[in-house]
Amino acid sequence: MKTLKTTATVTADGMLIAKTPNVSPGGYQAVIALDSPSSAPLFPDIQGHWAQPFIEALARQGIITGFPDGTFRPNQAVNRAQFAALIQAALRRPAVRPGIQFRDVAGTFWAAQAINNAYTMGFISGFPNQEFRPHLEIPKVQALVALANGLRIELPHIPDVNLADYYLDAATIPAYAIEPIKNATRASLVVNHPNVKQLNPNQPATRGEVAAMIYQAMVYSGQVGDIFSNFIVSPPQPATVAVSHQREFRGVWVPVIWNRTFPSKRGMSTAEQQAEIRKITDAIRDLKLNAVCVQIRPEGDTLYASGREPWTAWLSGVQGQPPHPFYDPLEMWIQECHARNIEFHAWFNPYRARSANQTYTTVPPHIGVVHPGSVVRYGNDEWMDPGQQVVIDRTCEVILDVVRRYDVDGIQIDDYFYPYPIQGVSFPDQETYQAYQQQGGTLSLANWRRDNVNRVVERLAREIRQAKAHVKFGISPFGIYRPGEPEGIRGLSQFDDLYADPKKWLAEGWVDYIAPQLYWKIDPPAQSYPVLLKWWTDNNPRGAHIYVGNNVARLSSNTWDVNEFERQVEITRGMAGQRALGNIFYYMNPFLENWQGLTEAFKSRVYVKPALVPLMAGKPSQRPMIPARVRVVNGQLAWDATNVGEVRAWSLYQQVSGRWELRDILPSGTRRVTVPAGTYGVATVNRLGVESEAVVVTVR
Repeated sequence: MKTLKTTATVTADGMLIAKTPNVSPGGYQAVIALDSPSSAPLFPDIQGHWAQPFIEALARQGIITGFPDGTFRPNQAVNRAQFAALIQAALRRPAVRPGIQFRDVAGTFWAAQAINNAYTMGFISGFPNQEFRPHLEIPKVQALVALANGLRIELPHIPDVNLADYYLDAATIPAYAIEPIKNATRASLVVNHPNVKQLNPNQPATRGEVAAMIYQAMVYSGQVGDIFSNFIVSPPQPATVAVSHQREFRGVWVPVIWNRTFPSKRGMSTAEQQAEIRKITDAIRDLKLNAVCVQIRPEGDTLYASGREPWTAWLSGVQGQPPHPFYDPLEMWIQECHARNIEFHAWFNPYRARSANQTYTTVPPHIGVVHPGSVVRYGNDEWMDPGQQVVIDRTCEVILDVVRRYDVDGIQIDDYFYPYPIQGVSFPDQETYQAYQQQGGTLSLANWRRDNVNRVVERLAREIRQAKAHVKFGISPFGIYRPGEPEGIRGLSQFDDLYADPKKWLAEGWVDYIAPQLYWKIDPPAQSYPVLLKWWTDNNPRGAHIYVGNNVARLSSNTWDVNEFERQVEITRGMAGQRALGNIFYYMNPFLENWQGLTEAFKSRVYVKPALVPLMAGKPSQRPMIPARVRVVNGQLAWDATNVGEVRAWSLYQQVSGRWELRDILPSGTRRVTVPAGTYGVATVNRLGVESEAVVVTVR
């Protein structure tokens, strides 16, 4: 059950209207508790009135007030001076003409300044003989004309309207008002009650009507969000076009262990750590990468607030010590990534308990303290025993806890299952295996170890999908399955030495993506990049995405150069038809420090244009809503979000020689961009990279 706290309005006919951010469309059962906000102005005569939501919204912002007796009088007519005062309070626009001294507006008149401002902004004009007639009731048509003219509405993407199709009394609209009323209709400024098709243009505008129209003008200006009402005249649908581009997964690993990337050293202040997160995410964005895998559980400890495991010592140097002043690094990583349209994949090491030569003290609730019998020493490291049920449960529960509590896009497990073998040293799980046999187990030691890993992979796949269907589950295994597969390949066997069986994971459909670590060059036949990549694509019967792992840290050696990685990316792209859909680079430091000119090469030759991540079959694929009110404002392309909660980014296309080309991918917070003259399409992008149709607009 999801608990929401929001504002709501109950209309006269009993309809409850509420904003529900981050809730998918559909039918729900709801238990509702209504509290009257103590700060809301109390107007007893608007309760249940059709304009109540608009009146209260403006009153909360101090734009309108009631009368001394506490009433609002929503059906009372508005005069021209009152209308000018509301415009001044709600709509700040630059002056477009000099002021004028109206004969009938004394300098001491209560609304003199408001009238002058509304006039200079281009909203309202006077009558012949320099009269303003401040006490004259303003007809609804004049109020709409004033708003349409003052806002200087430009909506080239929305078709022209035939007013007779919208208003039964269109014939009574004065000739001077026809074009402004068309623009007001296209901009959703018109609010009609009780009949949405009855404009009543020449009747005096009421306080309720003016409140609704002023609020809609603020919506058009991007000052406030939408209020749902059945009485807002819906404009014609804008012209849209289906758009697409060549998608590609472009990821990078950010290790925490040994302070390789983040934090760059232990004991940094909160401000220094946060600055480092922003620096790294800025660099990822500038490289036109679209995903990051951050190590958040390096050795049975965490980079986030958890009651299940202690804070990692790689932050402060002391295990269990949170940042001070407190912040949650994982939460900040996610926020900063999403603000830059970067997918965040939480990277877990499932079994490592403590790396070599560490001097910090292990503290509860680290598994080595609360379940010391589940941790064994192997070489200089300490490892959780994958055959023990307490280890299986803890690994899965820790990962599922993150899935449920954090807005991650993906979960990734690295290549450390059973540890890489030490020659002549057996992994010390004999007691666990003997206990398995005594309980009737018949698998061989090797098959039992593989089954221990497989059970974790299957359980995670199932429970992640049950918890949040949109979260992607991937594994980054060692790049060679077994020597001789394919023929001529030599090296370590992850099947026999790490007890990892990625062929089974792919065949069972347990993983959404696989990121094999192909950390070798193209040419050497014993570990050839293209030969190994073909093997992975040939052993992928369920069509999981393949994002190849590339080790740019090899650039620390003079035997590797940047061109090798440029060629590897091109090889991956050439196999996109076989589900090789991108690359993940180990690790971020070579980019941050521009090893051998890596950063310039990727910016100028590898990732020249932006790209969204590939769409993934089996994940929610409903298109998001198109951008709202796409328009040209002062030469800039502007738009609003129809549903803020579903927006991860905006894709901006430009029509070039009859084709739609992706020009940019803009952060979710962007609502305005400067572009040269041309024809553009703006599309909404949701968290899974699904694009809406693009709203077409011409900038002149």
